[in-house]
Amino acid sequence: MLTDAAPVTPTHCPYCSLQCGMGLRAASGADGGLDVVPRDFPVNRGALCGKGSTAPALLSRRLRLTEPLVRRPDTGRLEPATWEEALGLVAERLGAVRQGYGADAVGVFGGGGLTNEKAYALGKFARVVLGTSQIDYNGRFCMSSAAAAHQRAFGVDRGLPFPLADVARTGCVILAGSNLAETMPPAVRHLRELRENGGRLIVIDPRRTKTAEQADLHLAPRPGTDLALALGLLHLVVAEGRVDEEFLRERTTGWEAARAAVMAHWPEYVERITGVPVPRLRAAVAMFCDAPDGMVLTARGAEQHAKGTDTVGAWINFCLATGRAGRPLSGYGCLTGQGNGQGGREHGQKADQLPGYRKLTDPAARAHVAGVWGVEADALPGPGRSAYELLDALGGEVRALLVMGSNPVVSAPRASHVEGRLRALDFLVVADVVLSETAALADVVLPVTQWAEETGTTTNLEGRVLLRRAALAPPEGVRSDLQVLNSLAEQLGREVTAKGFPIDPEEVFEELRRASAGGAADYSGISYARIEAEDGVFWPCPEEAHPGTPRLFLDRFATEDGRARFVEVTHRGPDEETDAAYPVVLTTGRVLAQYQSGAQTRRVPGLNAAAPGAYVEMHPLLAGRIGVGDGDAVTVTSRRGRATAPARVTTAIRSDTVFMPFHWAGEGRANNLTNPALDPVSKMPEFKVCAVRVERAAPAG
Repeated sequence: MLTDAAPVTPTHCPYCSLQCGMGLRAASGADGGLDVVPRDFPVNRGALCGKGSTAPALLSRRLRLTEPLVRRPDTGRLEPATWEEALGLVAERLGAVRQGYGADAVGVFGGGGLTNEKAYALGKFARVVLGTSQIDYNGRFCMSSAAAAHQRAFGVDRGLPFPLADVARTGCVILAGSNLAETMPPAVRHLRELRENGGRLIVIDPRRTKTAEQADLHLAPRPGTDLALALGLLHLVVAEGRVDEEFLRERTTGWEAARAAVMAHWPEYVERITGVPVPRLRAAVAMFCDAPDGMVLTARGAEQHAKGTDTVGAWINFCLATGRAGRPLSGYGCLTGQGNGQGGREHGQKADQLPGYRKLTDPAARAHVAGVWGVEADALPGPGRSAYELLDALGGEVRALLVMGSNPVVSAPRASHVEGRLRALDFLVVADVVLSETAALADVVLPVTQWAEETGTTTNLEGRVLLRRAALAPPEGVRSDLQVLNSLAEQLGREVTAKGFPIDPEEVFEELRRASAGGAADYSGISYARIEAEDGVFWPCPEEAHPGTPRLFLDRFATEDGRARFVEVTHRGPDEETDAAYPVVLTTGRVLAQYQSGAQTRRVPGLNAAAPGAYVEMHPLLAGRIGVGDGDAVTVTSRRGRATAPARVTTAIRSDTVFMPFHWAGEGRANNLTNPALDPVSKMPEFKVCAVRVERAAPAG
């Protein structure tokens, strides 16, 4: 029951990159807590999914950590400790590893759910206090391939170069590798309005998902063949004379080489690779090109491959060749996954970047940021390992690790191997809200504040910088990540003291503004007051009088000559093909009621009841071949490991493919199976396709 007199705190959902607007108000009753009230915000217009509406459940003391834990040498168990003891031990052990093995023996692993302020402070802490190059974050597993392709083609990376509301006003949308209906339900209204306005929707997915059911045309390629599909569609654009020659002349470069490469991907060849019939390929091209404008939106299904950057590049080429870029209601965009996946990499968590989306190898960028931080540019370390490379190095060259806001035991590819590397560390410290599977392995666990207990900014999939306001005080015994970094900086800081690590989020944001000034992701004209007054501010925003930039590229692209760059790409298969021993393709993804590694959502009773565990989705033909029915336990085995879960038999998936959601640990951990083969440009692992065999599970015992 709501307390009518209680004030409402405007804020945003703690989950996905929509960052839906919501209000929080104190609830009456003995248990207290918070209730969600609707908030009319442009992205969601008051709507929330089940995760957002139940988010206050995570604030319960019963579901979260409220005191530091230290692993006692005599028992080997995590037991309660004081903050002074826990932080002292962290500083002592990190300092000892650094002194004994060098700065790069200490690693830092961040998260795409951290606020901009925390991501910024964590990157600064790694480079200035620890002096290590070994920092990356789980956003590398999110949209890094799209980011790399954005940079190559447009000169800057922002998930959507236009507001999400523009989707409803365009003529045709190609949605490649996204199941919005389950991953971002409030966004589906934009697709529904698109069709109500006379627009068309094409969905590309090997499964007939809830999103695919809403499409005018559903293409179901074999997993791992998205690149061939995009190239085949562009081949048809050329062959059918649908290229926008004027746009190419005036606003692009590199078309001739890209055109020559794409002409090798004729329709019948692409049909053999993808399994998508030629008439459906032609129908997709006609539907897209006959519309007055159009968009291509990709997500993890198209991007989480060892060729994800080239796949996104092919889709960008498709948009450019048809003149669907740099114009109103047209363009390529990426549907970012994590809540602050965009801002999380813009301000220093990523191995090769400094705040403002500056390159760590750029002398001018180093000089600018070093000046803000009060250190010498030469003192800043160079680029380090990408996320999986960092995890793979644990226990070897990297001997100690600080983790903030991530659960790689569940979320990383080849997860059993990653778990083994974490166990091999000399020292592991995890700062988190709950005792995740990764935190359970730690030597020290630090309980930190969460979304409704702290103020800070995030940047959603549109590049809109938002403000989350604290709605209640954290439980006694819980501290913010900023307080943790402040205390550790004071104990480890050498010449840099805790003064360089404020605990007030707005003070951190003011420094972030200065550090980002002049960078690609320029926040210098954005303030807390502006965000609150304007329903968020779109970057780049270089000065306070600047209105922000909701739509990029309308006048020029962010390249040196202002032209978008075609990239020459050709098809190549998955890193791992099926064979007689592993004849089935596995693909992975999310379900409606769970989120990412499930560390939080699996603790919410209503969400856990809706999606209580892993499963293996398979076609009736495959189920018949191995002799299982719906609900029977099956074991899926790859070259890296195995997982066991109940079968879910459905005609909504290809007969050569199985699907597993990746939210669970234990015997149903899907990422035991996945392939850590990396994209050479983005370093994205190939989560979305690997070769497996599927068998009836052996009886227990």
